[in-house]
Amino acid sequence: MEFINSPAAKAAGMPFSQAVRVGDVLYLSGCLGNVPGKMELVPGGIEAETRQTMENIRAVLTQSGLTFDHVFKCLVLLKDMSKWSDFNKVYVTYFKPDRLPARSAFAAAGLALGAEVEVECMAYIGKK
Repeated sequence: MEFINSPAAKAAGMPFSQAVRVGDVLYLSGCLGNVPGKMELVPGGIEAETRQTMENIRAVLTQSGLTFDHVFKCLVLLKDMSKWSDFNKVYVTYFKPDRLPARSAFAAAGLALGAEVEVECMAYIGKK
């Protein structure tokens, strides 16, 4: 088992790891649309937060030598399910049309930092 944290994540002192590798699977913690290295959300609403969330996920994947092609499952938490289509407009641009991960989506009564969206992923590492 390997616990993965960037220097910025370690400096932030969060009570969780950005990701944990167990065997051939990388489990990413839920990501928000926060400004990297800061505890503040990007301005601009659900689409801006979704874009930053996905970029934050990309950073964790890249740190492990992976891309969105390796992601096989996502869990999406939305503050407001009526913004599901706004979220999807941005989300689908990060995946090839024939490589969309399995996914679940839920409404959440509250997310950290007052976020509108949080995304958790699992990625297949396989042999390097």
